[in-house]
Amino acid sequence: MLLHIDQNSFELKKKFTISRGSRNSAEVLTVSIRDREFIGLGECVPYKRYGESLESVSKDILSVPLPVNNQDLQKILKPGAARNALDCALWDLKSKKEGKPVWNLLNLKKPKPTITAYTISLSTPEKMMLEAKSKSNYPILKVKLGGQSDEKCIKAVREGSPNARIIVDANEGWTIESYNYLVPIFKIIGVELIEQPFPSNKDYLLKKLDRQIPICADESCHDLNSLKKLIGLYDFINIKLDKTGGLTEAIKLLKTAKKNGFKIMLGCMVGSSLAMAPALLLSSMSDIVDLDGPLLLKKDRKPSIRYDNFLAFPVTNDLWGS
Repeated sequence: MLLHIDQNSFELKKKFTISRGSRNSAEVLTVSIRDREFIGLGECVPYKRYGESLESVSKDILSVPLPVNNQDLQKILKPGAARNALDCALWDLKSKKEGKPVWNLLNLKKPKPTITAYTISLSTPEKMMLEAKSKSNYPILKVKLGGQSDEKCIKAVREGSPNARIIVDANEGWTIESYNYLVPIFKIIGVELIEQPFPSNKDYLLKKLDRQIPICADESCHDLNSLKKLIGLYDFINIKLDKTGGLTEAIKLLKTAKKNGFKIMLGCMVGSSLAMAPALLLSSMSDIVDLDGPLLLKKDRKPSIRYDNFLAFPVTNDLWGS
């Protein structure tokens, strides 16, 4: 086996802002693993919130002794971006060597076209309303919040898109006071889900708060080991391969979460089609799919997933895993 890492930058269509800051591009690492004439690919997005950088994740990837398989990889690297890129590249490599799609190798359902939510970046109420209006035909809008104008922003989005299902993501940006004030308003507006209202180290706050709208764990849920402490606090979990450390752990987390009564949001970092492709295999088992990363890019990598507005189509064998 030969391992290679490329650093790629994808310019965004517009500035993407959440409660923690803004970005104008998606900075990703592309891993390729060669075994004879076969090459497997994987992509990850190092995330500062989790103590990752392009340099630290590259170092972790290069630390893995080759040859390696998916099962041994789980013991070598902790959950995170580095393990994700390698895990997905190994599944792609296995698919190519055996001539079978990854969904078949993992005994998953054959993928079908799936509806993805579309993310509206945190901005002024006026700009968020215009963005919502431009996507008013999309069935699900995910709205980034966590600022001082959250009430005005969500009302603006609803005005721009009267018929969309709305979920909001505070990215750990709320206090108990803002939660208690905003939730009754959001309930009237028709918000269906609130994602990570409080910092992950303050999950306990959810225990005594009025639950008018279901709550989803994002920063609080990474892998299977993080699930147990969320029982009784959250209704959904957001599964992202860059948090689980790849498809192998994501499947375990999803199945165990469903057995424990959680509903599933299938999410992503802002990355290219190569990052979305493995996650799409889990779409039929998820309640909400949020794999819109490539829709936010000015130019996706080629080959890419076919998106028809809000509809994401199964990957082809020239991209990944089939």
